Amino acid sequence: MVCIYCGGKTQVTNSRLQKRLNHVWRRRECLQCHAIFTTEEAADYSGSIVVRSQNGTISPFSRDKLFSSLLQSLGHRPTAVDDAGALTATIVAHLVREHRKPAISPSEIIKIAHITLERFDTAAAVQYAAYHKA
Repeated sequence: MVCIYCGGKTQVTNSRLQKRLNHVWRRRECLQCHAIFTTEEAADYSGSIVVRSQNGTISPFSRDKLFSSLLQSLGHRPTAVDDAGALTATIVAHLVREHRKPAISPSEIIKIAHITLERFDTAAAVQYAAYHKA
């Protein structure tokens, strides 16, 4: 990785796995200007997971689309954005762990999202089910 300030080479001085979010946090130091900055590495699911609809259409998985639908369902909560982010991370981790296939159906995503929402907030699960049919 190159330094964000001068473009020089960097070295990792500290690294931690964020298991729940499936990210890697790294503290880096530039070997040239000695600036210290933090990076996070996350998997690019849009290139790894595809969604295959019933008519055979294939499209890349969109974490943002999942987040948006969860946020809409959690709109009644004062911490809707934070909750939707955490639930999105939980659902994506479940999809990656349980469905080791490169293609997943929208109904599988909807089912897992609904089950996760039911455990977290029943009202949000009802709202989600009203707009998403598995």
